[in-house]
Amino acid sequence: MTQLEAARKGIITSEMRIVAGKESIDAELVRQGVAQGTIVIPANIRHRNLNPCGIGKGLSTKVNANIGTSVDRSDVAVELDKLEVAIEYKADTVMDLSTGGDIAAILGSIIAACPLPLGTVPIYQAGIEAIGSQGAIVSMTADDLFATIEQQAEGGVDFMTVHCGVTRRAIACLKEQGRLTDVVSRGGAFLIGWILHQGQENPLYEQYDRLLEIARKYDITLSLGDGLRPGSLADATDRAQIEELLTLGELVERARAAGVQVMVEGPGHVPLDQIVANVQLEKRLCKEAPFYVLGPLVTDIAAGYDHIAGAIGGAIAAASGADFLCYVTPSEHLSLPDVEDVKEGVISARIAAHAADIVKGVEGAAEWDKKMSLARQSLDWQEQTRLSLDPQKAHQMHTRFTPTQATCSMCGPFCAMALTEKYLKVSSPKC
Repeated sequence: MTQLEAARKGIITSEMRIVAGKESIDAELVRQGVAQGTIVIPANIRHRNLNPCGIGKGLSTKVNANIGTSVDRSDVAVELDKLEVAIEYKADTVMDLSTGGDIAAILGSIIAACPLPLGTVPIYQAGIEAIGSQGAIVSMTADDLFATIEQQAEGGVDFMTVHCGVTRRAIACLKEQGRLTDVVSRGGAFLIGWILHQGQENPLYEQYDRLLEIARKYDITLSLGDGLRPGSLADATDRAQIEELLTLGELVERARAAGVQVMVEGPGHVPLDQIVANVQLEKRLCKEAPFYVLGPLVTDIAAGYDHIAGAIGGAIAAASGADFLCYVTPSEHLSLPDVEDVKEGVISARIAAHAADIVKGVEGAAEWDKKMSLARQSLDWQEQTRLSLDPQKAHQMHTRFTPTQATCSMCGPFCAMALTEKYLKVSSPKC
Protein backbone atom coordinates (compact mmCIF):
# COMPACT_ATOMS: atom_id res chain seq x y z
CA MET A 1 0.00 0.00 0.00
CA THR A 2 1.01 3.58 -0.57
CA GLN A 3 1.01 6.04 2.32
CA LEU A 4 -2.27 7.39 0.94
CA GLU A 5 -3.91 3.97 0.73
CA ALA A 6 -2.77 3.06 4.23
CA ALA A 7 -4.09 6.32 5.64
CA ARG A 8 -7.48 5.75 4.06
CA LYS A 9 -7.65 2.36 5.72
CA GLY A 10 -6.98 3.96 9.11
CA ILE A 11 -3.40 2.67 9.30
CA ILE A 12 -0.73 4.85 10.89
CA THR A 13 2.52 3.88 9.17
CA SER A 14 6.00 4.15 10.66
CA GLU A 15 6.64 7.11 8.36
CA MET A 16 3.56 8.89 9.71
CA ARG A 17 4.79 8.34 13.26
CA ILE A 18 8.21 9.77 12.40
CA VAL A 19 6.61 12.84 10.82
CA ALA A 20 4.36 13.31 13.84
CA GLY A 21 7.36 13.13 16.16
CA LYS A 22 9.26 15.75 14.16
CA GLU A 23 6.24 18.06 14.10
CA SER A 24 5.26 17.46 17.76
CA ILE A 25 1.69 16.61 16.77
CA ASP A 26 -0.52 13.54 17.12
CA ALA A 27 0.14 10.82 14.53
CA GLU A 28 -3.60 10.57 13.91
CA LEU A 29 -3.60 14.14 12.61
CA VAL A 30 -0.86 13.20 10.15
CA ARG A 31 -2.83 10.15 9.03
CA GLN A 32 -5.93 12.24 8.47
CA GLY A 33 -3.98 14.78 6.41
CA VAL A 34 -2.44 12.06 4.25
CA ALA A 35 -5.85 10.43 3.77
CA GLN A 36 -7.33 13.75 2.64
CA GLY A 37 -4.40 14.50 0.36
CA THR A 38 -3.49 17.73 2.18
CA ILE A 39 -0.26 16.10 3.46
CA VAL A 40 2.22 14.02 1.49
CA ILE A 41 5.10 11.91 2.76
CA PRO A 42 7.55 11.32 -0.12
CA ALA A 43 8.93 7.88 0.71
CA ASN A 44 9.84 5.52 -2.11
CA ILE A 45 9.82 1.94 -0.83
CA ARG A 46 13.26 1.52 -2.47
CA HIS A 47 14.92 4.40 -0.59
CA ARG A 48 16.50 2.38 2.20
CA ASN A 49 18.29 5.08 4.23
CA LEU A 50 15.38 7.55 4.18
CA ASN A 51 14.51 9.80 7.09
CA PRO A 52 11.02 10.86 5.97
CA CYS A 53 9.35 14.22 6.33
CA GLY A 54 5.80 15.42 5.81
CA ILE A 55 4.77 18.28 3.55
CA GLY A 56 1.42 20.00 3.76
CA LYS A 57 -1.34 21.56 5.77
CA GLY A 58 -0.77 21.83 9.51
CA LEU A 59 2.95 21.02 9.26
CA SER A 60 6.02 23.25 9.32
CA THR A 61 6.99 24.80 5.99
CA LYS A 62 9.56 22.65 4.25
CA VAL A 63 12.62 23.70 2.23
CA ASN A 64 14.09 21.96 -0.82
CA ALA A 65 17.66 22.35 -2.09
CA ASN A 66 18.47 21.73 -5.76
CA ILE A 67 21.83 20.23 -6.68
CA GLY A 68 23.09 18.54 -9.83
CA THR A 69 25.56 18.76 -12.70
CA SER A 70 25.48 20.65 -15.98
CA VAL A 71 27.13 20.18 -19.37
CA ASP A 72 29.77 22.73 -18.34
CA ARG A 73 30.55 21.20 -14.95
CA SER A 74 30.03 17.57 -14.03
CA ASP A 75 31.77 16.31 -10.90
CA VAL A 76 29.89 13.92 -8.66
CA ALA A 77 32.24 14.66 -5.73
CA VAL A 78 31.19 18.32 -5.85
CA GLU A 79 27.52 17.35 -5.92
CA LEU A 80 28.02 15.14 -2.88
CA ASP A 81 29.66 18.10 -1.12
CA LYS A 82 26.58 20.17 -1.96
CA LEU A 83 24.37 17.41 -0.58
CA GLU A 84 26.37 17.39 2.64
CA VAL A 85 26.00 21.16 3.03
CA ALA A 86 22.26 21.00 2.31
CA ILE A 87 21.88 18.38 5.05
CA GLU A 88 24.11 20.31 7.49
CA TYR A 89 22.04 23.48 7.13
CA LYS A 90 18.81 21.52 7.48
CA ALA A 91 17.18 21.40 4.08
CA ASP A 92 14.19 19.06 4.33
CA THR A 93 14.52 17.57 0.84
CA VAL A 94 16.96 17.59 -2.06
CA MET A 95 16.44 17.43 -5.82
CA ASP A 96 19.05 16.14 -8.27
CA LEU A 97 18.64 18.20 -11.44
CA SER A 98 21.71 16.84 -13.23
CA THR A 99 21.96 17.47 -16.97
CA GLY A 100 25.63 16.65 -17.55
CA GLY A 101 27.83 13.57 -17.30
CA ASP A 102 26.48 10.09 -16.60
CA ILE A 103 23.15 11.24 -15.18
CA ALA A 104 22.01 7.79 -14.04
CA ALA A 105 25.28 7.09 -12.23
CA ILE A 106 25.31 10.52 -10.59
CA LEU A 107 21.76 10.03 -9.36
CA GLY A 108 22.68 6.62 -7.96
CA SER A 109 25.57 8.11 -5.99
CA ILE A 110 23.39 10.89 -4.60
CA ILE A 111 20.57 8.54 -3.57
CA ALA A 112 23.01 6.25 -1.80
CA ALA A 113 24.33 9.18 0.26
CA CYS A 114 21.02 10.98 0.83
CA PRO A 115 18.89 10.38 3.95
CA LEU A 116 16.48 13.14 2.88
CA PRO A 117 13.56 12.66 0.49
CA LEU A 118 15.07 12.98 -2.99
CA GLY A 119 13.38 14.40 -6.07
CA THR A 120 14.20 14.47 -9.78
CA VAL A 121 12.87 15.76 -13.09
CA PRO A 122 13.04 12.54 -15.14
CA ILE A 123 12.53 14.20 -18.52
CA TYR A 124 16.01 15.72 -18.13
CA GLN A 125 17.66 12.31 -18.24
CA ALA A 126 15.30 10.96 -20.91
CA GLY A 127 15.72 13.97 -23.17
CA ILE A 128 19.49 14.19 -22.83
CA GLU A 129 19.92 10.47 -23.41
CA ALA A 130 17.81 10.88 -26.57
CA ILE A 131 20.38 13.41 -27.81
CA GLY A 132 23.10 10.80 -27.37
CA SER A 133 21.21 7.93 -28.99
CA GLN A 134 18.98 9.68 -31.52
CA GLY A 135 20.51 13.11 -32.01
CA ALA A 136 17.77 15.31 -30.54
CA ILE A 137 15.48 15.71 -27.55
CA VAL A 138 12.46 15.76 -29.87
CA SER A 139 13.38 12.26 -31.09
CA MET A 140 12.67 10.85 -27.64
CA THR A 141 9.74 8.42 -27.58
CA ALA A 142 7.05 8.13 -24.95
CA ASP A 143 8.47 4.72 -24.10
CA ASP A 144 11.91 6.29 -23.56
CA LEU A 145 10.41 8.75 -21.09
CA PHE A 146 8.47 6.14 -19.14
CA ALA A 147 11.49 3.81 -19.09
CA THR A 148 13.50 6.58 -17.41
CA ILE A 149 10.70 7.20 -14.91
CA GLU A 150 10.62 3.49 -14.06
CA GLN A 151 14.41 3.37 -13.79
CA GLN A 152 14.55 6.31 -11.39
CA ALA A 153 11.65 4.89 -9.39
CA GLU A 154 13.44 1.56 -9.07
CA GLY A 155 16.53 3.45 -7.92
CA GLY A 156 14.72 5.03 -4.97
CA VAL A 157 13.60 8.52 -6.04
CA ASP A 158 10.93 9.76 -3.62
CA PHE A 159 9.22 12.49 -5.64
CA MET A 160 9.27 13.42 -9.30
CA THR A 161 8.51 16.65 -11.08
CA VAL A 162 6.37 15.73 -14.08
CA HIS A 163 5.07 18.45 -16.39
CA CYS A 164 1.74 16.81 -17.15
CA GLY A 165 -0.09 20.10 -17.63
CA VAL A 166 1.96 21.22 -20.64
CA THR A 167 -0.72 20.22 -23.13
CA ARG A 168 -1.44 21.24 -26.70
CA ARG A 169 -4.21 23.46 -25.39
CA ALA A 170 -1.83 25.14 -22.91
CA ILE A 171 0.69 25.75 -25.70
CA ALA A 172 -2.06 27.40 -27.75
CA CYS A 173 -2.75 29.70 -24.78
CA LEU A 174 0.96 30.45 -24.56
CA LYS A 175 1.11 31.45 -28.22
CA GLU A 176 -1.93 33.70 -27.89
CA GLN A 177 -0.63 35.30 -24.68
CA GLY A 178 2.49 36.81 -26.22
CA ARG A 179 4.76 36.56 -23.20
CA LEU A 180 7.81 38.64 -22.49
CA THR A 181 9.95 35.65 -21.49
CA ASP A 182 7.99 32.75 -23.00
CA VAL A 183 9.08 29.55 -21.15
CA VAL A 184 11.80 29.30 -18.47
CA SER A 185 11.16 25.73 -17.32
CA ARG A 186 13.66 23.31 -18.87
CA GLY A 187 11.24 20.41 -18.54
CA GLY A 188 8.47 22.54 -19.99
CA ALA A 189 10.69 23.57 -22.91
CA PHE A 190 11.69 19.95 -23.61
CA LEU A 191 8.03 18.96 -23.80
CA ILE A 192 6.90 21.94 -25.86
CA GLY A 193 9.59 21.17 -28.43
CA TRP A 194 8.59 17.50 -28.46
CA ILE A 195 4.86 18.21 -28.79
CA LEU A 196 5.32 20.71 -31.62
CA HIS A 197 7.82 18.51 -33.47
CA GLN A 198 5.85 15.29 -33.09
CA GLY A 199 2.43 16.85 -33.54
CA GLN A 200 1.23 14.72 -30.62
CA GLU A 201 -0.15 15.30 -27.14
CA ASN A 202 2.12 15.33 -24.11
CA PRO A 203 2.63 11.65 -23.19
CA LEU A 204 2.67 12.52 -19.49
CA TYR A 205 -0.87 13.84 -19.91
CA GLU A 206 -2.16 11.41 -22.53
CA GLN A 207 -0.75 8.37 -20.71
CA TYR A 208 -1.27 9.70 -17.19
CA ASP A 209 -2.65 6.35 -15.99
CA ARG A 210 0.64 4.73 -17.00
CA LEU A 211 2.47 7.27 -14.86
CA LEU A 212 0.12 6.61 -11.95
CA GLU A 213 0.82 2.88 -12.13
CA ILE A 214 4.56 3.45 -11.71
CA ALA A 215 4.04 5.99 -8.92
CA ARG A 216 1.71 3.67 -7.02
CA LYS A 217 4.07 0.69 -7.40
CA TYR A 218 6.92 2.52 -5.64
CA ASP A 219 4.86 5.04 -3.64
CA ILE A 220 6.42 7.98 -5.44
CA THR A 221 4.89 11.35 -4.75
CA LEU A 222 4.08 13.12 -8.00
CA SER A 223 5.04 16.78 -8.05
CA LEU A 224 2.94 18.20 -10.87
CA GLY A 225 5.34 20.65 -12.47
CA ASP A 226 4.66 24.17 -13.62
CA GLY A 227 6.17 24.03 -17.09
CA LEU A 228 4.51 27.33 -17.99
CA ARG A 229 5.46 29.21 -14.85
CA PRO A 230 6.22 32.91 -15.37
CA GLY A 231 9.88 33.80 -15.82
CA SER A 232 9.31 37.51 -15.34
CA LEU A 233 6.94 39.70 -13.37
CA ALA A 234 5.32 40.80 -16.62
CA ASP A 235 4.14 37.23 -17.32
CA ALA A 236 2.79 36.40 -13.86
CA THR A 237 -0.73 34.99 -13.45
CA ASP A 238 -1.46 34.96 -17.17
CA ARG A 239 -3.74 32.69 -19.21
CA ALA A 240 -1.06 30.12 -20.00
CA GLN A 241 -0.12 29.71 -16.33
CA ILE A 242 -3.74 29.39 -15.23
CA GLU A 243 -4.62 27.00 -18.07
CA GLU A 244 -1.88 24.67 -16.87
CA LEU A 245 -3.06 25.00 -13.26
CA LEU A 246 -6.61 24.07 -14.24
CA THR A 247 -5.32 20.87 -15.81
CA LEU A 248 -3.21 20.09 -12.76
CA GLY A 249 -6.31 20.39 -10.57
CA GLU A 250 -7.96 17.62 -12.59
CA LEU A 251 -4.84 15.46 -12.39
CA VAL A 252 -4.64 15.88 -8.62
CA GLU A 253 -8.04 14.24 -8.29
CA ARG A 254 -7.10 11.39 -10.65
CA ALA A 255 -3.90 10.73 -8.69
CA ARG A 256 -5.73 10.61 -5.37
CA ALA A 257 -8.34 8.25 -6.82
CA ALA A 258 -5.49 5.94 -7.88
CA GLY A 259 -3.94 5.97 -4.39
CA VAL A 260 -0.99 8.13 -5.46
CA GLN A 261 0.32 11.01 -3.37
CA VAL A 262 0.48 14.29 -5.24
CA MET A 263 1.54 17.90 -4.79
CA VAL A 264 1.52 20.89 -7.14
CA GLU A 265 4.35 23.20 -8.17
CA GLY A 266 3.87 26.93 -8.52
CA PRO A 267 5.49 30.08 -9.86
CA GLY A 268 8.13 31.53 -10.56
CA HIS A 269 8.41 35.30 -10.79
CA VAL A 270 5.42 36.98 -9.14
CA PRO A 271 4.86 40.59 -7.96
CA LEU A 272 4.27 40.98 -4.25
CA ASP A 273 0.62 41.88 -4.70
CA GLN A 274 -0.16 38.69 -6.69
CA ILE A 275 1.43 36.09 -4.40
CA VAL A 276 -1.53 35.56 -2.08
CA ALA A 277 -3.90 35.21 -5.03
CA ASN A 278 -1.63 32.59 -6.62
CA VAL A 279 -1.63 30.52 -3.43
CA GLN A 280 -5.39 30.81 -3.07
CA LEU A 281 -5.91 29.77 -6.70
CA GLU A 282 -3.80 26.65 -6.28
CA LYS A 283 -5.49 25.65 -3.05
CA ARG A 284 -8.93 26.16 -4.57
CA LEU A 285 -8.35 24.55 -7.97
CA CYS A 286 -6.19 21.69 -6.68
CA LYS A 287 -8.33 20.74 -3.67
CA GLU A 288 -5.81 21.78 -0.98
CA ALA A 289 -2.97 19.74 -2.46
CA PRO A 290 0.39 20.72 -0.93
CA PHE A 291 1.82 23.70 -2.83
CA TYR A 292 5.52 23.73 -3.80
CA VAL A 293 6.78 27.16 -4.93
CA LEU A 294 10.02 28.23 -6.57
CA GLY A 295 10.73 31.38 -4.59
CA PRO A 296 8.64 33.07 -5.82
CA LEU A 297 10.97 35.87 -6.88
CA VAL A 298 9.44 39.30 -6.33
CA THR A 299 11.70 41.24 -8.70
CA ASP A 300 13.62 40.44 -11.88
CA ILE A 301 16.67 42.64 -11.15
CA ALA A 302 18.27 40.85 -8.19
CA ALA A 303 20.94 38.93 -10.12
CA GLY A 304 23.49 37.73 -7.59
CA TYR A 305 20.98 38.29 -4.79
CA ASP A 306 18.07 36.23 -6.05
CA HIS A 307 18.15 34.19 -2.83
CA ILE A 308 16.94 37.36 -1.09
CA ALA A 309 14.25 38.07 -3.70
CA GLY A 310 13.12 34.45 -3.37
CA ALA A 311 13.07 34.56 0.42
CA ILE A 312 10.83 37.63 0.39
CA GLY A 313 8.36 35.94 -1.93
CA GLY A 314 8.67 32.61 -0.15
CA ALA A 315 7.79 34.12 3.22
CA ILE A 316 4.64 35.73 1.82
CA ALA A 317 3.65 32.58 -0.09
CA ALA A 318 4.16 30.30 2.90
CA ALA A 319 2.36 32.64 5.28
CA SER A 320 -0.53 32.56 2.79
CA GLY A 321 -0.66 28.76 2.75
CA ALA A 322 2.16 27.44 0.54
CA ASP A 323 3.69 24.34 2.11
CA PHE A 324 7.04 23.79 0.44
CA LEU A 325 9.71 26.30 -0.65
CA CYS A 326 12.25 25.46 -3.32
CA TYR A 327 15.30 27.47 -2.44
CA VAL A 328 16.82 30.03 -4.77
CA THR A 329 20.58 30.56 -4.67
CA PRO A 330 22.64 33.71 -5.34
CA SER A 331 23.68 32.18 -8.67
CA GLU A 332 20.12 31.78 -9.98
CA HIS A 333 19.99 33.04 -13.61
CA LEU A 334 23.81 33.29 -13.66
CA SER A 335 25.57 29.96 -13.18
CA LEU A 336 25.57 26.49 -11.66
CA PRO A 337 25.57 26.97 -7.86
CA ASP A 338 28.64 26.04 -5.87
CA VAL A 339 28.76 24.75 -2.32
CA GLU A 340 28.61 28.22 -0.77
CA ASP A 341 25.62 29.11 -2.95
CA VAL A 342 23.81 26.02 -1.70
CA LYS A 343 24.44 27.07 1.90
CA GLU A 344 23.20 30.62 1.27
CA GLY A 345 20.14 29.32 -0.56
CA VAL A 346 19.15 26.89 2.19
CA ILE A 347 19.53 29.45 4.97
CA SER A 348 17.62 32.14 3.05
CA ALA A 349 14.73 29.75 2.38
CA ARG A 350 14.74 28.57 5.99
CA ILE A 351 14.41 32.17 7.19
CA ALA A 352 11.39 32.56 4.92
CA ALA A 353 9.89 29.26 6.06
CA HIS A 354 10.37 30.06 9.74
CA ALA A 355 8.90 33.55 9.39
CA ALA A 356 5.83 31.97 7.82
CA ASP A 357 5.60 29.26 10.47
CA ILE A 358 5.28 31.93 13.15
CA VAL A 359 2.26 33.29 11.28
CA LYS A 360 0.85 29.79 10.77
CA GLY A 361 1.14 29.02 14.49
CA VAL A 362 3.40 26.02 13.90
CA GLU A 363 4.36 24.32 17.15
CA GLY A 364 7.60 25.77 18.59
CA ALA A 365 8.17 28.46 15.93
CA ALA A 366 7.36 31.54 18.03
CA GLU A 367 8.97 29.93 21.09
CA TRP A 368 12.30 29.76 19.24
CA ASP A 369 12.18 33.53 18.65
CA LYS A 370 11.21 34.14 22.26
CA LYS A 371 14.26 32.21 23.46
CA MET A 372 16.47 34.30 21.21
CA SER A 373 14.97 37.52 22.54
CA LEU A 374 15.59 36.45 26.12
CA ALA A 375 19.19 35.57 25.26
CA ARG A 376 19.66 39.03 23.75
CA GLN A 377 18.09 40.70 26.75
CA SER A 378 20.52 38.93 29.07
CA LEU A 379 23.49 39.46 26.71
CA ASP A 380 24.00 35.69 26.59
CA TRP A 381 26.16 35.46 23.47
CA GLN A 382 26.70 31.73 23.71
CA GLU A 383 22.95 31.09 23.73
CA GLN A 384 22.37 33.57 20.90
CA THR A 385 24.92 31.70 18.83
CA ARG A 386 23.35 28.34 19.63
CA LEU A 387 19.88 29.54 18.63
CA SER A 388 21.02 31.01 15.30
CA LEU A 389 20.28 29.36 11.96
CA ASP A 390 24.01 29.56 11.23
CA PRO A 391 25.83 29.37 14.60
CA GLN A 392 29.28 29.45 13.03
CA LYS A 393 28.62 32.68 11.17
CA ALA A 394 26.95 34.28 14.20
CA HIS A 395 30.02 33.50 16.34
CA GLN A 396 32.45 34.77 13.70
CA MET A 397 30.60 38.05 13.34
CA HIS A 398 30.31 38.65 17.08
CA THR A 399 34.03 38.10 17.62
CA ARG A 400 35.21 39.84 14.42
CA PHE A 401 36.03 43.04 16.36
CA THR A 402 36.93 42.44 19.99
CA PRO A 403 34.12 43.91 22.14
CA THR A 404 35.22 46.30 24.87
CA GLN A 405 32.28 45.34 27.05
CA ALA A 406 30.08 42.31 27.59
CA THR A 407 27.98 43.69 24.76
CA CYS A 408 28.97 43.79 21.08
CA SER A 409 31.31 46.03 19.12
CA MET A 410 28.41 47.92 17.53
CA CYS A 411 27.16 49.60 20.74
CA GLY A 412 29.82 48.81 23.29
CA PRO A 413 29.07 50.69 26.56
CA PHE A 414 26.00 52.30 24.94
CA CYS A 415 24.03 49.07 24.54
CA ALA A 416 20.34 49.93 24.96
CA MET A 417 19.55 46.71 26.78
CA ALA A 418 22.48 47.10 29.17
CA LEU A 419 21.59 50.72 29.91
CA THR A 420 17.94 49.87 30.48
CA GLU A 421 18.93 47.08 32.84
CA LYS A 422 21.19 49.46 34.76
CA TYR A 423 19.03 52.56 35.08
CA LEU A 424 15.40 51.64 34.65
CA LYS A 425 14.51 48.08 35.41
CA VAL A 426 15.34 48.02 39.13
CA SER A 427 13.73 51.36 40.04
CA SER A 428 11.00 51.78 37.43
CA PRO A 429 7.58 52.45 38.98
CA LYS A 430 4.61 50.24 38.28
CA CYS A 431 2.22 51.45 35.59
